[in-house]
Amino acid sequence: MDAAEFRKRGKEMVDYVADYLEKIEKRQVFPDVEPGYLRPLIADCAPQNPESFEDVFKDIEKIIMPGVTHWHSPYFFAYFPAASSFPALLADMLCGGIGCVGFSWAASPACTELETVMLDWLGKMVNLPEEFLAGKDGQGGGVIQGSASEATLIALLAARTKTIRRVQSEKPELTEAEIMGRLVAYASDQAHSSVERAALIGAVKIKNVPSDDTFSVCGSALKKVLDEDKAAGLIPFFFCATLGTTPCCSFDKLLELGPICNKENIWMHIDAAYAGSAFICPEFRHLLNGVEFADSFNFNPHKWLLVNFDCSAMWVKKRSDLIGAFKLEPLYLQHHHQESGNFIIRLDYYYFHWQIPLGRRFRSLKLWFVLRMYGVKGLQEHIRKHVRLSHQFEHLVLQDERFEICAEVVLGLVCFRLKGSNELNEALLKSINDAKKIHLVPCHLREKFVLRFAICSRTVESTHIKFAWQHISQLATDLLKTWEQNHHQQ
Repeated sequence: MDAAEFRKRGKEMVDYVADYLEKIEKRQVFPDVEPGYLRPLIADCAPQNPESFEDVFKDIEKIIMPGVTHWHSPYFFAYFPAASSFPALLADMLCGGIGCVGFSWAASPACTELETVMLDWLGKMVNLPEEFLAGKDGQGGGVIQGSASEATLIALLAARTKTIRRVQSEKPELTEAEIMGRLVAYASDQAHSSVERAALIGAVKIKNVPSDDTFSVCGSALKKVLDEDKAAGLIPFFFCATLGTTPCCSFDKLLELGPICNKENIWMHIDAAYAGSAFICPEFRHLLNGVEFADSFNFNPHKWLLVNFDCSAMWVKKRSDLIGAFKLEPLYLQHHHQESGNFIIRLDYYYFHWQIPLGRRFRSLKLWFVLRMYGVKGLQEHIRKHVRLSHQFEHLVLQDERFEICAEVVLGLVCFRLKGSNELNEALLKSINDAKKIHLVPCHLREKFVLRFAICSRTVESTHIKFAWQHISQLATDLLKTWEQNHHQQ
């Protein structure tokens, strides 16, 4: 394919993607395929000779689309939103076109410098304390990671290194292996599984801190666990606080937890993967109060801020803590500019010191396009619309006495269920997803099986919420009739 054909085919692909997104609600939200559906539809091995673009293009609808779950459908209410917008798609195209691998300033100066400035923009939008920003001479700063899971892992590994060095300076007789064996990380019993996975990769123990009746961790619960572990000779070193838990969007109590972590020399990382985007709205910013005690903070613009995956924003108070943990400096990655006094091209901003991979894409272009073309006010309205729609759904649920709401509705997630057994609710979810008109996923809250209804699509409207509720309500009616008949027969 030469440049002339690329121009022609590129326009065709833009039209295809625009049509796909514009007409997405006509597609069934969840596919009708069984595992392994795709292999029989394509050849056993790659073709020896080139095929035409037309042949490849026609196979998109024939082979790929039948197996796609349409995350951007207004009938998709599962998991959390996956952001999408036309400005972000255009920026991703430009990112692919430039194709730089921006691990260092010299590898592509614009890639490093734009990311540093965009993370400052975003930090100011959520009113982060000044010490988290790079500014002109700050000690903190932001970086784009691939996911919140990566951000948690990076924070845990940096905390591990920092703690080992501190303990070794205090007790030189202890070996690194002895210290490692005593390190303990902590997270809520509602925290995402990626926190436990980070501890697994980091080869450290992790303990769940029990959450309260609102599914939040409070200071007294953390203190109790810490006191027990310190008495047993263990070394607490890391706590992951969650703002907007995956099961029910609950919020750990930062103002209680932060001072404890600071006093005990424990790195506090805040995972606000979904909820963090809402903090650009002044009415939700109080949910972040206490961030001033944290060492690192992360949220995903690729969830709720109209920036396509992947774009996970992470800030640290002291970037030297990350760089100190991951710094390696082979000759081929050095550059004569790196001793410059200009903050932005100091060695600190060789971003491969901030992440697990060496290479990185020019992801800040997506932020730059979206923040400029929507503006803060446009993005705030997007968040507020989703929150309004979640309260609309909550209101519909509360009007039906057969159902109950299982957790406070704060942002764009409603946790609800039929009053009755877990088996009844499992059957309801199965009937909803088997019908394939809308798509939901469940969670467990304590012993209850609960249905999650997340407002996800950029294009979702009140009419889609009403349709979803009428559909759920009718399926519940049909299900309860069947259950009653079966009960009478028994």
